[in-house]
Amino acid sequence: MFSDRFSRRHLLQAALGSGAFFLLPHLARAQATATGEGQPFSFDRLRDMARDMAAKPHVPPQVADPDILDQVDYDNHNQVRFRADRSLWRGEGERSPVQAFFPGMYFRNPVRLHTVSDGIATELPFSLDLFDIPEGNPARQLTRTTGFAGFRVQDARTEVDWMAFLGASYWRTSGYSGQFGLSARGLAIDTAIPDGPEEFPLFTHFWLEPADNGDLTTYALLDSPRATGAYRIESRRGDGVSQDISATVFLREAVDRLGIAPLTSMFWFGKNTPHVSPDWRPEVHDSDGLEILAANGERIWRPLNNPPGTMVNSFASPGVKGFGLMQREREFAQYQDDGVFYERRASAWITPQGDWGDGAVVLTELRTDDEIHDNIVAFWQPAEPTAKGQSHDFAYRLDWVRDNPAASPIGHFTATRLGAGGVPGQPRPKGVVKVVCDFAGPNLAGLSREDGLTIKVTTGQAQVSNTAVYPVVGTDYWRTLFDLSFAENDQAPIDLRAYVDHKGMAMTETLILQLFPSQLRTLLARTH
Repeated sequence: MFSDRFSRRHLLQAALGSGAFFLLPHLARAQATATGEGQPFSFDRLRDMARDMAAKPHVPPQVADPDILDQVDYDNHNQVRFRADRSLWRGEGERSPVQAFFPGMYFRNPVRLHTVSDGIATELPFSLDLFDIPEGNPARQLTRTTGFAGFRVQDARTEVDWMAFLGASYWRTSGYSGQFGLSARGLAIDTAIPDGPEEFPLFTHFWLEPADNGDLTTYALLDSPRATGAYRIESRRGDGVSQDISATVFLREAVDRLGIAPLTSMFWFGKNTPHVSPDWRPEVHDSDGLEILAANGERIWRPLNNPPGTMVNSFASPGVKGFGLMQREREFAQYQDDGVFYERRASAWITPQGDWGDGAVVLTELRTDDEIHDNIVAFWQPAEPTAKGQSHDFAYRLDWVRDNPAASPIGHFTATRLGAGGVPGQPRPKGVVKVVCDFAGPNLAGLSREDGLTIKVTTGQAQVSNTAVYPVVGTDYWRTLFDLSFAENDQAPIDLRAYVDHKGMAMTETLILQLFPSQLRTLLARTH
């Protein structure tokens, strides 16, 4: 069933989600009533709803029984269970059963659910009778709400969850392994801008269209103070979960930072940042890096950080071919956690459909001191400024998989480690860090240490020395290392780019590192 950890990690995010719904002509016609009356529905009609809404001022949601919702805290909410025998499509062959989530303190905004069959939509009205609620639980008093909190999708045979929509415009899947990890969301607005809070658009209405083979098409209406949107998410399972997503977003007002195809994940610490946590485990993260496939074929790998403060980095990517938050470390021994199994967390890879034009992949990293907080966000931002009245059409494929579906023969980096610089057996120089990167790839087959591979490093904030590249004895991967010297009073982040070269040919993807002198000094202090 759906994991307890999922709810706990998304409480704060869901609480921040904002959105509203109000009945416009198109929307009112498309909503079924409590009597089960069906109404015509299509993706074109959904676009019309979103367009109509964008032409009118945003109206905050009307939250029924707010005092009662305040009492449905984490513990009380966790006691409420959807009745299995009331699940949508349960027992209908291979169709995936669907269960609704109950509202609560952290999921206040009502979300309307509809089923779609042969172009006709019928609403599933909210009712306490759909849930098992223990005696004395304040959830029993929630009688005036008009919607749910979201929904979960289950396997027809095992009744184990494989997808869920809960909070703002977030959703997650169980990926290739059955383990929930990072999240996707419909839209990001002004994430980590300097002079204003982030806006969290909300999916206010869902229309669910099942397929006989267990696939599910989800239509969603998005609303927020500055944007509305119509989404179609076609989900199917194979070696992972694949989703074809089409969306049209309408802007009520200009947005400083518009994030298309956002992904949200957690990175507490890894091989490159063991000094930021006192935890006993070697690594704790749902994703360990951002990967980008540029239009010119260049592949970029950016290991994630847990920075001293909020950091936002943009990677210019006109005509981007793909990007994603990836989990490359797949060995249990690197995590030693047999409760949440970080080595099984899916990577999420975005493949744009069509040319998205000029823009950048934006990575936001927030400082965290625990694994319960999702502190990583990545999305694509159009280069052109937004304006009131604009609409944006975009489509992409989202793959929740073990490895990047856009495979390449070029070498890829598998681990990045930091330690004290210098030469073993000699006094360690002050202000020098050793960077050690492992990499592997089929293009390295047949090469040896004598073939003269070199590491090319560029950085403007530090000095590079003591470089080396060699195959690791007894393994099928290689290692490159170099020393990085920085001044004692340096405070600004150190940015560097690196790749392995062989006779003028790049043998690996481009590694981009961002290091923080304050953290490096903490690391080096362990050696004195």
